[in-house]
Amino acid sequence: MLFINLFCLALIGFIVWWFWLYSPEAPVSQEGIEIVVKDGVYTPSRIKIPSGQATSLTFLRQDKSACSATLQLPALEISEELALDKPTTINIPAMTPGEYAFHCQMQMYKGVLVVE
Repeated sequence: MLFINLFCLALIGFIVWWFWLYSPEAPVSQEGIEIVVKDGVYTPSRIKIPSGQATSLTFLRQDKSACSATLQLPALEISEELALDKPTTINIPAMTPGEYAFHCQMQMYKGVLVVE
């Protein structure tokens, strides 16, 4: 009985971590970062970039939802239409350290740009 209870607690902990706490991060390369827009999420949704260095983000929209069509990065006053099944590159200027949210126009798709 104790084993079953411990197993259930571990399973609950794993589910909480996977769905609410885990956030994959994108590796930074010289070519920029590719973000896939699919199934209601940005993948990866948490992107780390170095401060003081310009970079580019390439969004590949595979979601046909109308909400996924627009990307907004309010801190930089960026609002960009994402073409379906075609990459859209957005140039990000050198930024100061901090966290900058990006999202769709209804804020249903969410991500964060972490500048370190």
